[in-house]
Amino acid sequence: MNNPDSIYQCLNCNRSETEIPLVTLRYNRQQEWICTQCLPIMIHQPEQLTGKLAGFDENTPVSDLKP
Repeated sequence: MNNPDSIYQCLNCNRSETEIPLVTLRYNRQQEWICTQCLPIMIHQPEQLTGKLAGFDENTPVSDLKP
């Protein structure tokens, strides 16, 4: 469970919620955060998140990312 006193950061650029709006996401049973500026990377170039999103790598087919 997340600590309500935690400062969350974008999984891609590491900017915090005090710097830029963040959007929560769930993948592989984990909660992560991504900022509104990096969200298009997740949509259009998800391979750039390799090593940043737990359980995701560049060989993960896009079809496997669907719910």
